[in-house]
Amino acid sequence: MGISGGVDSALTASLCAKTGHKVLLLNLPIRQTHSEFSRACLQIADLEEKYMNVSSIQLPLTTVFDEFTKVVPESVQQDFLAMANSRSRLRMTALYAVAQANGCLVVGTGNKIEDFGIGFFTKYGDGGVDISPIADLTKTEVFKLAKEIGVIQEILNAKPTDGLWEDGRSDEDQIGASYPELEWAMEYDGETTNLSVRQVEVLGIYKKLNALNQHKMKPIPVCNIPVSMKSELK
Repeated sequence: MGISGGVDSALTASLCAKTGHKVLLLNLPIRQTHSEFSRACLQIADLEEKYMNVSSIQLPLTTVFDEFTKVVPESVQQDFLAMANSRSRLRMTALYAVAQANGCLVVGTGNKIEDFGIGFFTKYGDGGVDISPIADLTKTEVFKLAKEIGVIQEILNAKPTDGLWEDGRSDEDQIGASYPELEWAMEYDGETTNLSVRQVEVLGIYKKLNALNQHKMKPIPVCNIPVSMKSELK
């Protein structure tokens, strides 16, 4: 699994380490901010010291990403979201290559809000995994369990970020709402007449992202061919 320097990957890695199975932690920096890279290194070192079954590989992917950037059309280069998602898909490629060579599964690090609420992940990027240990935990629950399980303080103190932007923008900067607000919106099923202005705004953000990202959260559409038509092909 990849270690990003965030609480989701730190908790997931800690849970995997506790299984006693072989765990390979990958640090996959692509034009990473110093703080993100440093936290990832610290978390990996902490787990390697605590667990004999944990080892790590550092695969700097910046030069690979730079070469990719050079060959895509300029319109793609200028699309910052397309390039951010390309970082995630490059990391996924590296994770599956290492996993296959070592007979391992790729472990996902998405939480409940990201994976099933607002679809805050990259399709076929960090969304491309084999198992997903924390996908039924909200971000609040992730932080509580991470503190209980001994995730390093530097990560517990850091603002959540997906690590796909060179300016280090946080998840809240991108989404426009905090995780506790989104958790409330995910559970809210009442009228909006008695809500505050901010609550209405958050509910709107949640509903908009949930609708826009259904393509990530549902199986891809399949064209079901009628049996009568199939028989004609025999």
